[in-house]
Amino acid sequence: MEKLDWSNLNNMEAHSSEVFVIGLTVFFLACIIGYYVVWSVTPALHSPLMGVTNAISSVIIVGAILAAGPQGFDTSKIFGLIGVVLASVNIFGGFLVTYRMLSMFKKKTKKTKEKE
Repeated sequence: MEKLDWSNLNNMEAHSSEVFVIGLTVFFLACIIGYYVVWSVTPALHSPLMGVTNAISSVIIVGAILAAGPQGFDTSKIFGLIGVVLASVNIFGGFLVTYRMLSMFKKKTKKTKEKE
């Protein structure tokens, strides 16, 4: 049996068509799995899942800040800034929706008018 030369792993190249096909496959699989996961959620689990989605968006913000961080002004900085803005809107909007949904489950107190 031949021994593999692991020292050349850094020099391996992937063709752009292979990378595109792999990325497209992962995207379609994520869409299909996401569709089935979202539509099979019961209404009682919606609010906790919104909280988890907000946590995922905060991880996206960290990645976008890292992308926007390098010196210079190029496309990565622009996309990083766009990512920060969109993830921020998603986080704050998600917290507002979650708060509103949780307030629907609170007991409402009856206001009684005092008769004089």
